[in-house]
Amino acid sequence: MSEINYWAVLVAAALSFAFGGLWYSPAMFGNLWNRENGSDPKGQRGHSARVFGVSLVLSVVAAAAFAYWLGPNPPLSSALGYGLVAGLGFVAACFGINYQFAQRSVLLWAVDGGYHVGQFLLFGLVLGLWH
Repeated sequence: MSEINYWAVLVAAALSFAFGGLWYSPAMFGNLWNRENGSDPKGQRGHSARVFGVSLVLSVVAAAAFAYWLGPNPPLSSALGYGLVAGLGFVAACFGINYQFAQRSVLLWAVDGGYHVGQFLLFGLVLGLWH
């Protein structure tokens, strides 16, 4: 694990966390997500600091695991390809299985799965560029 670029991991995690804030905002898919999730954003008081803190820590864990999987100095095209495989082929596909059994909507799956595709593409972008 000493070959992992920990600064790149931290930047990738922070970018994916910021990307999630935009992705789930009313400017993008927040209203759709709330509707499909059965949430009323006007009735909510927002998420606690704990939710954001744990989410940021888990983003760092995911970025570090992805960096470990990529190995040192991955070519950008490989890092992006692996990001697509991880986001779409692993995370979104597994969400799809759970969402089918939970009888959640395809739109909710698309929003949540789409975020993770973007998240892992961002990981790949940062880790593929930062050598």
